[in-house]
Amino acid sequence: MPLSKRDLMAGLVVTIIWGANFSVIGLGLQSLDPFMLTLLRFTFCALPLVLFIPKPRGVSYTTLAAYGVLFGAGLWGVVNVAMQHGLSAGMSSVFLQFSAFFTIIMSRLFLQEPISRVHGAGMLFCVVGLLMILHVSEQVSTTLGILLVLVAALSWSLCNLIVKVNRPEDMVAFIVWSSLFSIPILLVMTLYFEGVEPFCDLLGDLTWGAGFSIVFQCYITTLVGYRVWNNLMKKYPASVVAPLSLMVPVSGLLTSWWFFGEQLSPGQGVAIGLVFVGIAIFVNSAGIMGRLGR
Repeated sequence: MPLSKRDLMAGLVVTIIWGANFSVIGLGLQSLDPFMLTLLRFTFCALPLVLFIPKPRGVSYTTLAAYGVLFGAGLWGVVNVAMQHGLSAGMSSVFLQFSAFFTIIMSRLFLQEPISRVHGAGMLFCVVGLLMILHVSEQVSTTLGILLVLVAALSWSLCNLIVKVNRPEDMVAFIVWSSLFSIPILLVMTLYFEGVEPFCDLLGDLTWGAGFSIVFQCYITTLVGYRVWNNLMKKYPASVVAPLSLMVPVSGLLTSWWFFGEQLSPGQGVAIGLVFVGIAIFVNSAGIMGRLGR
């Protein structure tokens, strides 16, 4: 089932937002502790909206808790730990997109969704592109940081699987209520890794830039972005939707170039082109398979 033009555009807009989001996160990290920034993000995703939005119908508290813990702590909490161990935000954004391949493989194993040779070719182009971005990057990476972000990528894939299996009707309610379960585990992680200092310094650290970062991450990145993304995951096979996330590091590079004047090297340009080719193969896989069939 190919993506409609409307859904394709919506998915691409979300990946552009997510790519730019790493710059917005950087803005917040100028004054706030990374764990505190993440805790505030999910706190305001849940509160006060959970008081006005009914619990999503047909979704158990167990499912909401599983998604909330995996999404809040397993994904973003672990990314913070990885960055604390020396992995840069840029490298985090690249390795995190390996969730696309985890999602496709798990959907094949557990939901019997098909993977064709055309999908395999698309994956090959994307993997080569991502590896090239890593190779030409001058940003810092560590073995422990990389392993942690791959764990975060696996958590995101499990979140995608939860959405595909449960198919929540009201995705905003699903995100709001699951965020409620992210708060306790993120609070524990903040206290464990940073102690009480981020809480004591919060009022002094809360600048206008940090406030903008929290609002953008909460309402644009999470509530709007993941509402669109999860609805696409619910509607289409993983092999059609998940590869769009590979645009995130690409859009991150392009937005840094557009807004901050960061120069793109020839190697980065080639890598971006390879990722574009791979995504184009995924998006047009049905038509390509039809032509090969002839």
